[in-house]
Amino acid sequence: MTGRTDVWVKDDADQERVVQPQPYWNRKRVTTLIWFVALAILTAIVIYPLIWLVFATFKPSSEFGQNQGLIPDSPTLDNYLKVTEGIAGVPLWRFFANSAVIAIAATFGTLLSSAMAAYAFARIRFKGVGVFFAAMIGTLLLPFHVVIIPQYIMFNRLDMIDTYWPLLLPKFLATEAFFVFLMVQFMRGIPREMDEAARVDGAGHLRTFTAIMLPLIQPALVTSAIFSFIWTWNDFLAPLMYITSPEKYPLPIALRLYNDQTSTSDYGATVAASFLALVPILLFFLVFQRFLVAGVATQGLKG
Repeated sequence: MTGRTDVWVKDDADQERVVQPQPYWNRKRVTTLIWFVALAILTAIVIYPLIWLVFATFKPSSEFGQNQGLIPDSPTLDNYLKVTEGIAGVPLWRFFANSAVIAIAATFGTLLSSAMAAYAFARIRFKGVGVFFAAMIGTLLLPFHVVIIPQYIMFNRLDMIDTYWPLLLPKFLATEAFFVFLMVQFMRGIPREMDEAARVDGAGHLRTFTAIMLPLIQPALVTSAIFSFIWTWNDFLAPLMYITSPEKYPLPIALRLYNDQTSTSDYGATVAASFLALVPILLFFLVFQRFLVAGVATQGLKG
């Protein structure tokens, strides 16, 4: 059996003839296949550096610069053993703990202060609100390097050098204009009738903010939390400026130590430590990305 079914039809002359069935692959399926193959190739290109990093953690330091392929010639676990021993007399878990404390506290401060500032700009009418909002947006155009020296002088006079206060205090003062702007735009999409109904029931700004606004802007909060956590976890310059004690170093500074401890860089340990430092970010994103997707999917239902 060929699996083909012939179709008998009659033409205008009332003569029967055999019509072959149309091929299975039509134009739409071919287009879908092409898109699928193209996206698969693009995905492979994007995730290849991560795959290479995983396999490179098993390469000895002598192979770096010689074996640039994916598979190590002499797989070893020595890189992970070196990393778990720590560096500069500080265990690895201490660097992880330092980064976790900084990232979690900074994320919490960013969400709290940015949400409160956004509520003021989006829901409270006060004199000069447009000027203050424009000034806040203008800070996005200000390069970070312009304020490095004034900030260092200020925190040095406050005797906060070699502490986490310079890294955390600005986060609780709504200095992240990007997140404030994100939440302002999100709040402006929420009907004001909800605020008016809350005021009729006797709720003030604090009750309206905590009971109404915060639950409704959850997608914006999750988005800000993801970006804030990742940016703080990967921050290298700010801890390098303000932290001087090795036992207080976060992971980005600790990774640099593997290339400074001797005259030759330990690339194997550096790659292994980099992969371990990447794991918390991946886990954090996987945990919260479903809230982000759900929030984006429901944006068209508001109003």
